Amino acid sequence: MTPAGPREWIAGARLRTLPLAVAPVLIGTGATQVLDEGWHWVRALLCLAVALALQIAVNFANDYSDGVRGTDANRVGPSRLTGSGAAKPKQVLTVALVFFGLAAVAGLVLTVLSGYWWFLIVGAAAIAAGWFYTGGRRPYGYLGLGDLFVFVFFGLVATVGTTFVQIGRTNQESWLGAVAAGLFACAVLMVNNIRDIPTDRLSGKRTLAVLVGPPVARAIYIGFVLVPFAIAVILALFYPLAWLTLFVLLMILPAILITLTARTGKELVLALQLTSLGGLAYAVILGAALAF
Repeated sequence: MTPAGPREWIAGARLRTLPLAVAPVLIGTGATQVLDEGWHWVRALLCLAVALALQIAVNFANDYSDGVRGTDANRVGPSRLTGSGAAKPKQVLTVALVFFGLAAVAGLVLTVLSGYWWFLIVGAAAIAAGWFYTGGRRPYGYLGLGDLFVFVFFGLVATVGTTFVQIGRTNQESWLGAVAAGLFACAVLMVNNIRDIPTDRLSGKRTLAVLVGPPVARAIYIGFVLVPFAIAVILALFYPLAWLTLFVLLMILPAILITLTARTGKELVLALQLTSLGGLAYAVILGAALAF
């Protein structure tokens, strides 16, 4: 096979997943304005840098780990660098480590600026969670725990952490927004895993979708994408602009319909994209509603 070029490496970064990294930072930053603390742009941008670098690192780490295990040999979605043989495993691992390093550097700068040195422990835990999702001898992503860790780190930690590192405290808005961001991240993971159920079963990857089966997995997905709107309605009682998040249902409802009716894994690709973009749109609107 022809060695991977720039296009393949960019595809390997899975840019479509980056909204998952951006969303909690937007909501967490918006929540800082509830307390009228002023804008902390440098810290906000560093939070974004940490989130983006960590997301890309996790994507390459998953590519490497799943590839060397043979999990991606018969995947339905876009081909992976390691699994397809387009890049050597060591190359993919190196790129993953570089982005983990970038996330660590940005996190260290953020820690120095904020003075909260215990954030180093949080950062180390986030990096470890990113690696052991599919890495190590017993990756938790193969034990049905991926959704839980995604909710914690791409929801609670990312959102509330963004608020805290900027103003030194949290609020109810940041916690509610964190739950919403985490559920959207879980929804993206769930629809991705529903798509991969046949191949994951063959490779021994026991995701939550594999463990509960397609019907229950679809029901869980619907819960993941609808609960954030219940949260938005609650917040809209105090922040009227949050009502605008309901327009995001124009993306989410088609995604639900596709997820319920899809007969092949390839049909779920659009649902995955709509869910990811819907989560980002939700975060933009909710963050703005809290800020203004």
